[in-house]
Amino acid sequence: MAKKKAFALRINEDMLKAVEKWAADEFRSTNGQLEWMLNKCLKDANRLPKKKDEKKEDK
Repeated sequence: MAKKKAFALRINEDMLKAVEKWAADEFRSTNGQLEWMLNKCLKDANRLPKKKDEKKEDK
């Protein structure tokens, strides 16, 4: 599993409330929901970093 790094996030209060509600609807933590959202956006934009195994196959 990839190492996780903590950082501070400033977010609009209404946006945070919306994320918290979405997370509760999906039975996730707010942090888990934000990670899921970021992962989905990166994947959809084809910007998700390659895994170590995929890097070795490219060579």
